[in-house]
Amino acid sequence: MNRRTLLGGLLATASVPALAACGGGITSLDGGGAGGGGGSSKGGVTIGTANFTENQVLGYLYAAALEAEGVKTSVRPNLGTREILIPALKGGDIDLLPEYQGALLHYLDPKAEATEEGEMQNALAMALPRGLQILPYGRAEDSDAFVVTRDTAKEYGLKSLADLAKHDGELVIGAAPEVKKRTVGAVGLKDVYGVEFKEFKSLDSSGPLVKGALRKGDVDVANLFTTDTDIAAERWVVLTDPKNLIPGQHVVPLIADRKADSTVRKALARLGALLTTRQLTELNRLVDKDKKDPKDVADDWAARHGLTRK
Repeated sequence: MNRRTLLGGLLATASVPALAACGGGITSLDGGGAGGGGGSSKGGVTIGTANFTENQVLGYLYAAALEAEGVKTSVRPNLGTREILIPALKGGDIDLLPEYQGALLHYLDPKAEATEEGEMQNALAMALPRGLQILPYGRAEDSDAFVVTRDTAKEYGLKSLADLAKHDGELVIGAAPEVKKRTVGAVGLKDVYGVEFKEFKSLDSSGPLVKGALRKGDVDVANLFTTDTDIAAERWVVLTDPKNLIPGQHVVPLIADRKADSTVRKALARLGALLTTRQLTELNRLVDKDKKDPKDVADDWAARHGLTRK
């Protein structure tokens, strides 16, 4: 057994939560992160979020869970992409952010091969910069998806990502700008599936720009999130991933050591055990379709599920 395998096994006992056999969620509220204790939330916790609806909702859910345990919080929503958020976390501008296992792992280690939740948790613990740690991942999951309209799927015979390579130089992809350089994006589609696009259009993350472009036919393929309710509403086709380019994406808190005390750990573990993928999808719909405020949506869910008291 090599050092990496041995260390991964040791970290698993520290960082991977006990999972329910049927649901895959946290069943223990005392699971620790890979970095151990020593932090303190007494001075408050600043939560940052990425620039898309779901991450903002998660940020406010984190705040609700922490406030219920007496931790003062502030939320800085819509800060941008991982390229902005991770340096902000390391530098002390924020203390905590909602992350996704596979996407974070590929950002830190583009050559990572782990795809199973426990393996990814171990790999993340090893890849994180000094001073940061991951806490136990929750039940909710949101993966990247590459989507086409039904008409496009029929015209080009598209069912899987592998089918895209049959039409090299013909199709236009739309996604957030950073997807052009990411493994779970244009780089991986070329390396794993041999796909060459006619054009990459820089738009947004599963937002109105990329979805509008897909509807109008300005792009043929769109990078969306699996919790986006428009996929089902529009009857868009999610291309299958036979070579497992896209890893699992359970929601996982990423926090600075300086704030990772037992109060924070238990509050976020409780949230992770409650929130399901279906519920997270519905919260996205309330914001995107019903135009409700992300904080109001998060606070209402937290109260209705006993996380907080109105």
